[in-house]
Amino acid sequence: MIQLSLSNETTNLFELLTHPNTLNIAFNAVKKNQGSPGIDKVSVNDFAQRKDEELAQLREELINWDYQPKPVRRVEIPKPDNKGVRLLGVPCVRDRVVQTAIKLVIEPILDPMFSNSSFGFRPNRSQHQAIEQARQYVASGKNIVVDIDLSKFFDRINHDRLIGLLGKTILDKRILRLVGMTLRSGVMVNGDIQPTTLGSTQGSPLSPLLSNVVLDVLDKKLEQRGLSFVRFADDCNIFVASRQAGERVMDNTARFIENKMKLVINQEKSKVARANQVNFLGFTIVKDVIAISKEAMKNARGQIKALLPRGTHLTLQATLAAFNKWYVGWSSYFQVTHYPAQFKSLEGYARRRLRARLVSQTKRRKYLFKTLKKRGVKHKTAARTAFSNKGRWALSQTKAVQIAFPNRYFAAAGLFCKSQQALRHWADVNKWIHLA
Repeated sequence: MIQLSLSNETTNLFELLTHPNTLNIAFNAVKKNQGSPGIDKVSVNDFAQRKDEELAQLREELINWDYQPKPVRRVEIPKPDNKGVRLLGVPCVRDRVVQTAIKLVIEPILDPMFSNSSFGFRPNRSQHQAIEQARQYVASGKNIVVDIDLSKFFDRINHDRLIGLLGKTILDKRILRLVGMTLRSGVMVNGDIQPTTLGSTQGSPLSPLLSNVVLDVLDKKLEQRGLSFVRFADDCNIFVASRQAGERVMDNTARFIENKMKLVINQEKSKVARANQVNFLGFTIVKDVIAISKEAMKNARGQIKALLPRGTHLTLQATLAAFNKWYVGWSSYFQVTHYPAQFKSLEGYARRRLRARLVSQTKRRKYLFKTLKKRGVKHKTAARTAFSNKGRWALSQTKAVQIAFPNRYFAAAGLFCKSQQALRHWADVNKWIHLA
């Protein structure tokens, strides 16, 4: 393990960064995260096969100042609902090792200085803790939210300003020089290398920590004003008791961000509204309870539609495997909702799409009739359903099709169900509260 000493006022961090132990731990972290190759096309596994010699060479380059980070590979990730793309950068593996090593040596120094109201990209902190803190503010009566959205925050980080902020705490100028080299490494777009004079690459192991360094300035200002707030990365919500106070806080905070921090407020997305009208990290606070936001539910239905097409060449088992892989992760993130019925609604929609698929696979009406009868539907009901003029989507929610393919049919086929787990959880919670 790395033992970080602050006895030298952080002036000898470079020796710690270039220690073989540090570089080895940094590579193991990179290997754990995997990721795509950078512009040199060297994968994590390729690097791992030559790990000892690669790390030894990297260490020598760092010590002799022969190290030069390569430009990152530009990747465009579509945003939900066709709202444009998010620009990510993929550094080369060796550069990811260096950036991770920098993070390893400076994060233990910087993190204790950050605000208790900051939850993003920090050790032992999470979105769930952030949303719970938000819920507590709303429950205390501060149900008006100043929802601040920063426009292209990562792309607008000023390098000199960031290095200046780091230099107040990190006194080893060699570390600051390495950070500056990383920020200015450039980006490759369609084969052309473009300089990076502003911004910090989303996709870099170091970028989240650097973003907290920049936004800690905002945190300290809000604390100085005695405001209740929760920040996760560049998503900041301030909680006040009245709309008038909210408008005043929005005006003052926007001026500080744009005039002092030289960042830009997204006027279209920023607003002052009641808590139940604000989407924070995919959640909404309704009175004093947590719910999955309408936008997150809409996006989830879109994902279900894509994963469970009514017509597909895949087997039911393969389809359910792909669905479960997504839904287990999605429902795990949103498990803190106080409304288990939200999971039930999505699972009902998933089963309906699967029933529509099963109806489609019967091809002809007479085969659907035979299938319904075979699966326990009465003759008259099966005939009335199969020979109606309804399409497959309408048929999917008829009583006959639900009898033929009940919920337990899909459970037996392997469909993951979160709602039952959530209902049992809240039943146990309510029982505990009652006994208390």
